[in-house]
Amino acid sequence: MGVPDPHNGWTFITNHARVLAAIADDPNARIRDIAAYCRLTERAVQRIIVDLEQEEYLSHKREGRANTYRIEPGKVLRHPAESGLTVASLLSLLVKDEARRSGEQTR
Repeated sequence: MGVPDPHNGWTFITNHARVLAAIADDPNARIRDIAAYCRLTERAVQRIIVDLEQEEYLSHKREGRANTYRIEPGKVLRHPAESGLTVASLLSLLVKDEARRSGEQTR
């Protein structure tokens, strides 16, 4: 797969939030899959994951050739304007799998 087309202009959601949401949807996702999902390069996703791990929003466990990621849902977001807002509350707005799970529970 090639490099995704770049996006010009501003967006509402940062790439860090997109990567975190992709991992929340699939904790076993490969970097290649996260990159395609987020329309980023694999290298950009690797850097974002390092950032998130350094700040303890995310950790990973190596299982054979694959990683399993663990998100810290109670961790508070970094920006002062988001004081008290947790990763879990952010992900509740962004995670697509959660919407599917909610729909399945109401059937």
